[in-house]
Amino acid sequence: MPSPISLVLFDMEGVLTHYDRSVRVDHLSATTGCPPDMVRHAIWGSGLEARADAGQITDDEYLGALGEMLGCRVDREAWLAARRASITPNALSLALAERVAERHRIAVLTNNCRLVTDHIGYLNPGVARVFGPHVYASASFGASKPAAEAYLRCVEQLGVVASETLFIDDTDANVSGAVDAGLHGYHFVGAAALSEELERWRLV
Repeated sequence: MPSPISLVLFDMEGVLTHYDRSVRVDHLSATTGCPPDMVRHAIWGSGLEARADAGQITDDEYLGALGEMLGCRVDREAWLAARRASITPNALSLALAERVAERHRIAVLTNNCRLVTDHIGYLNPGVARVFGPHVYASASFGASKPAAEAYLRCVEQLGVVASETLFIDDTDANVSGAVDAGLHGYHFVGAAALSEELERWRLV
């Protein structure tokens, strides 16, 4: 009996990769000469990153505002280098995604600005290799998870209905948001448990 799921939609950071904010902060701190606490506040405490992830500002506006708060210019190269340093592939999860892709469609929906997906090959080569062009930033849809619009606009772009989509995320709120939007949801806690869940859905 075939699986009722036609698309498996993965979160990226926390599922397919390990993400270390402190490494990102330290890297940008060293580049700009600003204290780590100042960098941390500029990115997250000010709400700037959340606005960028939701597509409320452009990438250039984001970098410009970040530079203003840090009192220096932050160019794309510096931002991307810090972002890349924060990412470590989760080889086991990526291998599972590859297995799913043998018979089913896969894609990524990540709460990020377009800088991440536009430069995914540099930032995250493993994800770029497995998912190809199907890595989507929430900013592209004008809403970030757990808002229903983020999921629904993503699956619409992929030409898949929500009820035939399994969404995998390591954050409870994002999984609940997907379920509320009509998708199936799974809270990721590790590759071994994910493998069992994918087998239950007959996806691997």
